[in-house]
Amino acid sequence: MISQLIAITCFGQLYMTKTGQTSFFSETALENIAAVNNQVLVILNTSNGEIAVKMPQRGFHFPNKLMEEHFNENYMETEKYPSAVFTGKIKEPVDYSKDGNYAVNVDGILDMHGVKQNRTFKGQISIAAGQVTLTSNFDIKLTDHKIEVPTLVLAKIAESIAVKNKFVLTPKRLEIQIIYPVKF
Repeated sequence: MISQLIAITCFGQLYMTKTGQTSFFSETALENIAAVNNQVLVILNTSNGEIAVKMPQRGFHFPNKLMEEHFNENYMETEKYPSAVFTGKIKEPVDYSKDGNYAVNVDGILDMHGVKQNRTFKGQISIAAGQVTLTSNFDIKLTDHKIEVPTLVLAKIAESIAVKNKFVLTPKRLEIQIIYPVKF
């Protein structure tokens, strides 16, 4: 008996970026707070609609360095919870082979500040010239993720934070080799 190996190469289409942008805005009568993070990793599997987003909390930058320090040390506790992660699946069918715009809903789990929460986010997918742009705006309640705000500054930080995402994804080839032993 002679043993041989047969290798099958499978191709899947992934779109990704390491420079996705997430920003947030907190508006109160006393103070507005804004920050931007341009270090967001996003991977979209077009064959099944699964999406993964990983955002380093220290990637948020503020106009005021003291705000940035308070954000990392007092509120987000980035030493303990360094990243926010979302994993989900796009519910609507999208034809990634054609340029166009699609309103989508994404169901998944948002893991932020050590709290996992089922969420559905509304968004827009735009496909043009081989790129996929995903945009989404939503609100996050601080209490939903056990983010505590000291009473002293409670009037300066909104209870609900407006979040905006813009992810421009480009195709990445994924090659997987599956090797099967075959006996003759």
